[in-house]
Amino acid sequence: MPIQLKLGAGPRRRRAGDDSVRGRRSWRLRARPDLWNYRHCPALMVAINGSPTRERRTPAGPGKIEMPAYFARDTWVVIAAFNEARAISKVIGGLVAEGFRVIVIDDGSADATAVVAANHGAIVIKHPFNLGQGAAIQTGLEAALLNGAEFLATFDADGQHRAGDVTRLIKALIKNHAHFALGSRFLDSPAVNLPPLRRVLLLLAALFTRTTTGLNVTDAHNGLRAMTREGAQCIRLRQNRMAHASEILNQIADCGLRYVEVPVTIEYNQYSIAKGQKSHELFMILLDLFARRLHQ
Repeated sequence: MPIQLKLGAGPRRRRAGDDSVRGRRSWRLRARPDLWNYRHCPALMVAINGSPTRERRTPAGPGKIEMPAYFARDTWVVIAAFNEARAISKVIGGLVAEGFRVIVIDDGSADATAVVAANHGAIVIKHPFNLGQGAAIQTGLEAALLNGAEFLATFDADGQHRAGDVTRLIKALIKNHAHFALGSRFLDSPAVNLPPLRRVLLLLAALFTRTTTGLNVTDAHNGLRAMTREGAQCIRLRQNRMAHASEILNQIADCGLRYVEVPVTIEYNQYSIAKGQKSHELFMILLDLFARRLHQ
C-alpha cells in the first residue's frame, strides 16, 4: 500500500535577482520524514511506492569524480505531465520495464493523468494548479534526491523519447565521469519527423547557447537528460515554463559542471507535435534570452 506523506504550506520568500514570471515561488522541499514543505502549494498528498535506495559508491581515481556503482533501481526518472492521460501509460511502462523508478509530477492536470500514472507503477506528486514544466521538474528532482537517487533523468510525457536512451545517458555519465549527460537529436540519431521550422529554431537556440555559455552543445532544448546526484543538487530552476531548458545549461556553465552530449532518438508524431513546445514559444524564449543577455 502506498505511503502517504503530507505536504504542508510554508512562507513564500523572494530570491535575490529572481525576475522570472513566477520566480517568487521556491520549489525546495525540506528533508523531514514527517513533513515535506512545499512553499508554493497548500497541503497536498503524495503517494510513494517503494522505499529509498541505499548508497553504493565506488572509489574514484586521482582527479576523477566519485561515481556510484550503477544499478537501474538507483536511477529515478522525472516526468512533468500536464493532461497526458492518453500517452503516459506507455511512457511509464517502458521506463519501468528498464528497471527505473519513475516520478510523475502531475502539473495541475484536468484529466486522469495522476490516476493512470499511479496505476502503472509511478510515484505521483500533484500540483494543485498548473505551474509549468520548469516548476514540475524542480519538484521531481528534489523528491528524487530526498529518496536517495544516485542518478536522475528527465523524460517527456508525450511519448517522443525512448526509454532505452536513459540507460545510454547513465552509462555515458559513468564512462566520462561527468555530472550531466545531455541528449542530442542532432548527433548520430536523427529526429524523426521534425518540422523544418522547429529544426531551424532549435539550431539557432544551440548556437545562442554556445555563444553565451561556452558550452559546446548541439541541442539546447532537449528534455531528455541525465545527471548524477551531485549534478542535480546544483540545479535550482526559477524559470517555471519552457525556458528552464536554457536555465539548466546556464547553471551547468556557471557551476563548472562536467557534461557530455549523447545521441538520442526523438520521435515526433501528431500527438507529440500538438502537445509539445510550439515554434512560436521557442522563438519567444530565444528573444527573451537575447534581451536578458543585452541587459547583463
